[in-house]
Amino acid sequence: MQAIIEQYQTIIRTAAENKAALQIRGGGTKHFYGNAPAVQPGAFLDTTAYHGIVDYEPTELVMTARAGTRLADVEALLAQHGQMLAFEPPHFGPAATLGGCIAAGLSGPRRATAGAVRDFVLGLRLLDGTGKDLQFGGQVMKNVAGYDVSRLMAGALGTLGVILEVSLKVLPKPPVETTLQFSMNEATAIEQMNQWAGKPLPVSATCHAGGELFVRLSGAESTVRAACVKLGGEEMADGEAFWQSLREQTHGFFQSGQPLWRLSVRSTAAPLALPGKQLLEWNGGLRWLSGDNGLDVETIRKLAKDAGGHATLFRANTARQAVFHPLEPVMMAIHRSLKQQFDPSGIFNPGRLYPDL
Repeated sequence: MQAIIEQYQTIIRTAAENKAALQIRGGGTKHFYGNAPAVQPGAFLDTTAYHGIVDYEPTELVMTARAGTRLADVEALLAQHGQMLAFEPPHFGPAATLGGCIAAGLSGPRRATAGAVRDFVLGLRLLDGTGKDLQFGGQVMKNVAGYDVSRLMAGALGTLGVILEVSLKVLPKPPVETTLQFSMNEATAIEQMNQWAGKPLPVSATCHAGGELFVRLSGAESTVRAACVKLGGEEMADGEAFWQSLREQTHGFFQSGQPLWRLSVRSTAAPLALPGKQLLEWNGGLRWLSGDNGLDVETIRKLAKDAGGHATLFRANTARQAVFHPLEPVMMAIHRSLKQQFDPSGIFNPGRLYPDL
């Protein structure tokens, strides 16, 4: 495997010397996400060759794996030991890799209760823009002190370095899961989800779509049964398939072929008066907007900001422009500084996160 790393280092150093853009890519299942490249890449770096489990001790609830390892293989191994990636990362295809999972920084239905991708990153190994092999963090939470560089890579879309290895905290799979369904309008659902979130209930995921509220309960059988009695509603016959369809966006809501916006707002924010169809997750903190609603980007982003959050153009059927919510000047200055430190020649995925980075 060291020979592969040396090959990557040669590619990086050559690109840096020539000031040529370098496109980092794993399985390519999330290539649609983010801005289109600012310039055409002069070279490609395929991370799938560097794969495999480095270390896994189920009793310690920690796994270290190489970036090119298929996400499906990671989850299959964890399942053999009754464990899981608690943030439920979307795959969007069988070729999805662990490195792509971290670089995209996307979490699934359990995120509101379990935490985001970055919350489970304990340590990370990467190559910077000079080809230097760097390691950050460790394999236990107490090793993470000061500026947490390893978690900084979650959601960076490969703009700061080539991820080689990741150490992740994993969790036991719940013994029992049940999904309840309620007929409820959006305003009532938002209020109800937030009320339940503040109570000692085993709620692990929520969703509101098409006038129906879906609530997943996870935990010990006795705890889940008691919660079912308390909350009421109807039990879904195949709740697992429903949450899988949300995670992988195979649910009918995501199949319109229209632009898809991802609005992260206060969970308690009132229903957003926007044309098009909406689907809510994370107790109302995540609101998907689907449809060619005729609104300009600025209007959508202002509504999201007024609701305490931001808006991302998650999928588009045209050239992607200004996908992510513009940063405040201070935050943009921090991004520029980080880019300069990790990628001084500006070769890694230029423009993928923000057009001028």
